[in-house]
Amino acid sequence: MAVSLAELIIICFLVDWVFKKARIPGLVGMLLVGIAFGPYAIGVLSNDLITVSSDLRLVALIVILLRAGLELSKETLSKIGIRALLLSFIPASLEIAAITILGPLFLNLTYMESAMLGAILGAVSPAVVVPLMIQFIEKRMGANKGIPTLLLAASSIDDVFVIVVYSVLIGSYMGRKINVVWELVGIPLSILSGIAVGLITGWLLYKLFERFNPRATKRVLIILGISILFVRIEHLLEGIVPFAALIAVMTTGFIILEKREHFAHELSSKLGKIWIFAEILLFSLVGAQVNIRVAFHAGISGIALIILGLVARSIGTYICLIGSSFSIKEKIFIVISYIPKATVQAAIGAAPLAAMKLAGMNTAPGEIILTVAVISILLTAPPGAWAISYAGNRVLKIAPKSEIKQLQAAIESEAGEDFNL
Repeated sequence: MAVSLAELIIICFLVDWVFKKARIPGLVGMLLVGIAFGPYAIGVLSNDLITVSSDLRLVALIVILLRAGLELSKETLSKIGIRALLLSFIPASLEIAAITILGPLFLNLTYMESAMLGAILGAVSPAVVVPLMIQFIEKRMGANKGIPTLLLAASSIDDVFVIVVYSVLIGSYMGRKINVVWELVGIPLSILSGIAVGLITGWLLYKLFERFNPRATKRVLIILGISILFVRIEHLLEGIVPFAALIAVMTTGFIILEKREHFAHELSSKLGKIWIFAEILLFSLVGAQVNIRVAFHAGISGIALIILGLVARSIGTYICLIGSSFSIKEKIFIVISYIPKATVQAAIGAAPLAAMKLAGMNTAPGEIILTVAVISILLTAPPGAWAISYAGNRVLKIAPKSEIKQLQAAIESEAGEDFNL
């Protein structure tokens, strides 16, 4: 596995350099390297590396979400809160509805099977969106209107919503007794519990760091360890108490930023160095999950269905932005940023097929669902990453530091003491 990992790192660095020279985001190249070297193409990655890829991808995703939390200022969140809430469920709901209605026509699925496919496709990929938004935040691009922060917050909650909807649908399809009301109520409960746990953990870590003042490297390792435990706790509490681990991860970073900005900047800097390695793992191993042979079987019908679902999603995204202060170009940028798919589709695209095999059911619908999920990654992740980077560099304005400080002061004045933690 070590040799395979070394080869992957070296090649990804080379491809990243070539793509950046061509003004294409390096992560696009890493995705393509993963696809080419994965078990469904050349197949040079070791089986051991493929076996542990889900854990490695999880750690990498936690690294970037921690960085996201450490960039989420209270002032900006107070400004974009309602928009983030709307973006967390309206675009996904419209995409799921469109695919549910059109699935029987395009792929000969039942409405329930089409709904499951819609739920799998309905999630935006934080693996693609979050790193790019972090880059914009670091350059202060769009900071005056909080656009990158809006997309950071909304894309994380979007995944929670979609996964819960998928859980309800697959449970009903497999004949399990599902309390639909409880599952739907679990969406806000999981978000709120994640926020609560993150706030408490962040505050305790802040006190711990204040008391013992460990080196920044040790602080990072402590936070990473706790964040991974959040995911373990989420699995242990599944079916008992709704809990969104990744929301807790981001909130932990948020509270540290609010309590001690110096700590947050130190941690973000250290995580930025770790991200150099984690980025390679995340995108190359996500790409390795893509089965190109399976993708070819769905053909034009699968592609057409995905595109129509994206049209419905884009309409929903634009609806969420009506009445906002964003310009037309900024709204279009947000619509583009809400298109890429990869993380959730790679994680659960094969779940319906596995469940059908286990239950001794006809597996044809599961194979179709997996195929379309794979196509959605190929169709949206590399082009989407490029489009976000291209559009962002031309649409988002670099806010002067003085302007950001004035904006924060104005928001703080309006908010009063309500946001004090």
